[in-house]
Amino acid sequence: MRTEIPHSEIEKQLALCAEMKAAASAPRYALVDTYGCQQNEEDSEKLRGYLAAAGYEMTDDEFKADVIIMNTCAIREHAEMRVFGNLGALTHTKKEKPGQLIAVCGCMAKQPEVFEKIKRSFPQVSLVFGPDELWRFPELLHTALSRKKRVFEPGSGDGCVAEGVPHLRADKVKAWLTVMNGCNNFCTYCIVPYTRDRERSRRPEEILAEAKALVAAGYKDITLLGQNVNSYGKDLGGGYDFARLIRDVNAIDGDFVIRFMTSHPRDATNELFDAMRDCEKCEKHLHLPLQSGSDRILKAMNRHYDAARYRDLIARVREKEPDVVLTTDVIVGFPGETDEDFAETLKIVEDVRYDAMFTFLYSPRPGTKAAEMADPFTREQKQNRFDRLVETQNRISEEKHRAYVGKTERVLFDGKDKEEGILTSRTLGGRLVRVPADDTRIGTFANVKIVGCNTWALRGEITEN
Repeated sequence: MRTEIPHSEIEKQLALCAEMKAAASAPRYALVDTYGCQQNEEDSEKLRGYLAAAGYEMTDDEFKADVIIMNTCAIREHAEMRVFGNLGALTHTKKEKPGQLIAVCGCMAKQPEVFEKIKRSFPQVSLVFGPDELWRFPELLHTALSRKKRVFEPGSGDGCVAEGVPHLRADKVKAWLTVMNGCNNFCTYCIVPYTRDRERSRRPEEILAEAKALVAAGYKDITLLGQNVNSYGKDLGGGYDFARLIRDVNAIDGDFVIRFMTSHPRDATNELFDAMRDCEKCEKHLHLPLQSGSDRILKAMNRHYDAARYRDLIARVREKEPDVVLTTDVIVGFPGETDEDFAETLKIVEDVRYDAMFTFLYSPRPGTKAAEMADPFTREQKQNRFDRLVETQNRISEEKHRAYVGKTERVLFDGKDKEEGILTSRTLGGRLVRVPADDTRIGTFANVKIVGCNTWALRGEITEN
């Protein structure tokens, strides 16, 4: 079920923010701590936007903050353990500042077992709400503060689309732009359809208006976000799809880069590949999660494609864009994965030769079908496979990066490196390039000659004034 929140409801939330700001008698501070994906990062920008409208200043000091919000991720067990550990540590800040409000939101807050654990074991937490309740965060915050009682709102499970929620973006060069939320695929290892609900797309006119505003504000790197971004528009009807959205964003006047994530092989189309080829602002990079090279495991994962279909997609995108940068995700140790299954994954990795890869040891998620599957292999066996995969990909990544040396690439400077006097930048294919340059270059494009590399990044020198 698709629910669109009326603009009048968002206006009520903003009016409540104005009331809280007017009622404040002293400066107040807020801290938003983000875990997980880019979608969570964008959600945190909305939380900060509401908090700023309510008169809060942002801080990184948990002892100074009057409000602390933990925006959580449920994809992997490690992320959950970090959240629980950090929540436990906040007992010290709450003791020093009894009026401090601690809130938990995001994907973990949508899981019933987590919801109950926070209620039972973390009395310092006063507010818990799921992702589909974010649009009414001011109302929830006001209730928790004014009534001095704990507020728990996991959400209805229907999902919603809310326009007009303010953003407070920390970055001045790169911007996240959500085009859709949710997922309909129900991969057997994944909790997202249960925490982010079903797919629902924003209307194109709203997305394009936001994109134009971002370009007008000086943003140079705009990433279109969705859990399954290339199924955008299916719930809207009328045939408007993700490829057309890319073309329409590309037509906006200005010098900027369009990036997008994450694509699902099930919905990757020739139209998408054509748009990538035809649109000069669209990055020449495709992140296409493989997860496994074994047809048997792909079926058990409910991925809706086989290895042959995946290989065909790679061949098609390379035919249309020969220099495309390819990255992927691979899960090692899915329940029942044998050495033969893993060998098929390694074979695809060797054949495709990805530029980079995100590798994960399988992490069982309560509530998913995979968590109930028999898993006869030991952690040691899985770790051995994982190490072999990482070693293989690191070798390929370094070989791919060495091929850049001597070439000239146009890059966008987007920040500072840890090394003094070095800036970070990205090619149109999304490759990280470290370049000696002055801070005034941040937010500008330049041509750089690639003079060196390692497994993870390139080194360049500016070739133009």
